[in-house]
Amino acid sequence: MKVGIEAINFFGGSACIDVRSIFEKRGLDSGRYDNLMLDVKSVAIPCEDPVTNAVNAAKPLVDRLSDKEKESIDLLITTTESGIDFGKSISTYVHDYLSLSRNCRVFELKQACYGGTAALQMAASYIVASCLPGRKALVIATDMAKMSEDMDYFEASQGVGAVAMLISDRPDIMELDLGASGYYSFEVMDTCRPLPDMETGDSDLSLLSYLDCFEQCFRDYEAKVEEVDFLTTFDSLAFHSPFGGMVKGAHRKLMRELYRATSEEIECDFQTRVMPSLTYCSKVGNVYSASLYLSLCSLIEYTAIHEEKRIGLFSYGSGCSSEFFSGLVGSGSKQKLMEMNIEQLLSKRHKLSIDEYERLLLLNKEIPFGTRNHRVAFDDFNTIYSHFYKGSGLLVLHEINEYHREYRWS
Repeated sequence: MKVGIEAINFFGGSACIDVRSIFEKRGLDSGRYDNLMLDVKSVAIPCEDPVTNAVNAAKPLVDRLSDKEKESIDLLITTTESGIDFGKSISTYVHDYLSLSRNCRVFELKQACYGGTAALQMAASYIVASCLPGRKALVIATDMAKMSEDMDYFEASQGVGAVAMLISDRPDIMELDLGASGYYSFEVMDTCRPLPDMETGDSDLSLLSYLDCFEQCFRDYEAKVEEVDFLTTFDSLAFHSPFGGMVKGAHRKLMRELYRATSEEIECDFQTRVMPSLTYCSKVGNVYSASLYLSLCSLIEYTAIHEEKRIGLFSYGSGCSSEFFSGLVGSGSKQKLMEMNIEQLLSKRHKLSIDEYERLLLLNKEIPFGTRNHRVAFDDFNTIYSHFYKGSGLLVLHEINEYHREYRWS
């Protein structure tokens, strides 16, 4: 049975900022800028939250379905570490604004940046196990950084956005290699959110954990799948990508461990099999549980796919959980993805000055976790709203009334 991603889309918000300007403003070490491999990153405005990003990523997928196909979505999983309530999942809002059938399982998963993969694998298993033909599941990974000026190098890399994936037995985007997965998990305090509006962690420890997990996940995959070779089995690779330098380091480490490859050999392989997956990440930043699947979108968009190719994917979530798995993409994958116009929407974002950016940091602090009542003051960011949202038919946050969030179509 074929199972995998039938359709996929990314939504990266309405505003962005040049990462170098943050380095200059905060007095960060410019020598570390090149290692980030980031040009710009998405920044949230006050009418955006994990719900709006999730719905705006998923709606183009749902709108392309017939009424019968839409009714066949009976599983909706959101995954986030940016939840807005300790009990009520954002899935309920997403389910409502997408007008999905009420005969639907609706819930949320959390495991840092690994959550998107946990949801994908759960949805795929559901499709395989379903006794009803034509069932579909909708998986949405949606996250936003809790930005502040005291985040040091984390501030420069953290972004906002959501990836929506329709999972079914028609894997037009990517067919999963069912059962071909390697896992590796252990307890580590590398990054965390100990308070609803606080992110903290040890960036060096996080890097070491990521590197260790990549190697051990692949070795577990290798032990389970016959005749696997890291160089020849996978035509391309997609990684969880907090920033490009982290990905490059993981690729370099495994190439040295497995093949004692030279620097020239490693760089050539990286440019061929990995670099296309980082194009979108360099324009958005780290989107947490959506990061790997933004990399997958980038890989499909910027790789020549004239015949079926096998992709190796590495997912990592702090704390930590990780997985290496694989799937097949074909020439039709690119055409279907390009219908989403991801590049065009990213290009439309308002480019913030550093002063506008710092103003947004203050405005976003006016809606902390647990806000009871609040009406969004659109005049405070009207230039951005008018440029990107006005008349677009996208979802925006309008107000919070006794903790309940109310949205409207722009």
